[in-house]
Amino acid sequence: MQVDPRSTRFAAAVTTVVLAVVLITGSAWSLLAQTVVFALGVAGVSPYGLIFRRLVRPRLGPPAEFEDPAPPRFAQGVGLVFAFAGLAGFAAQSSALALGATAVALLAAFLNAAFGFCLGCEMYLIIRRLLPAATR
Repeated sequence: MQVDPRSTRFAAAVTTVVLAVVLITGSAWSLLAQTVVFALGVAGVSPYGLIFRRLVRPRLGPPAEFEDPAPPRFAQGVGLVFAFAGLAGFAAQSSALALGATAVALLAAFLNAAFGFCLGCEMYLIIRRLLPAATR
């Protein structure tokens, strides 16, 4: 199943807002909620993607093209790693780790939302190129 690239940018925009709230409020609960969203995204069931498909896409019409879902799913996994690191920071009462990891995830989400540049997707493509063909 291919994905609408506008859906991934919409998800990145919502993620940007959620992670900004985490940084502004220091809310571990908001980060936990985003962590669950990342985990669901890795599983292929992005809540933000569902919202996009049901509420936004019908107002926009069909996309000009679709994308392979593997790079965005990998990007969700990268976000999940940083969200877990942020949660570990909150649990350990390490503001530097909690807010630093959240800030990195926020930066990546913002780049995708604002400019359509998906860092996790680019990482996926680089890793695919570097892996020998036998391991694919």
